Amino acid sequence: QVQLVESGGGLVQPGGSLRLSCAASGFTLDDYAIGWFRQAPGKEREMVSCISSSDDSTYYADSVKGRFTISRDNAKNTVYLQMNSLKPEDTAVYYCAADRTVVCGTHLLYYYGMDYWGNGTLVTVSS
Repeated sequence: QVQLVESGGGLVQPGGSLRLSCAASGFTLDDYAIGWFRQAPGKEREMVSCISSSDDSTYYADSVKGRFTISRDNAKNTVYLQMNSLKPEDTAVYYCAADRTVVCGTHLLYYYGMDYWGNGTLVTVSS
């Protein structure tokens, strides 16, 4: 059974850090581009980061550039999103998604056609 499971969300104070994990089962993540998306209340789901399957090149939305880092651990079939210097506006449900053919870039910002999606993990940044 193909499955993506996110974990690592929670409540954190502004300026704090969290590391989200996206664990895959039923397929090999290394063969897929992986995107991290987020959806805040009342807003559209948007991609914040992506890592390509071919060369592990990365993409970050301007809103998180310099604060978030995406990475893979192929041995664990897991992708991570390290989030530092968190702001209240980072509060959202974070989803990981996998696609075998997409190339990471700005065109994926509001792309919802990824092959597989997780169920999300809630990140709340508040004092």
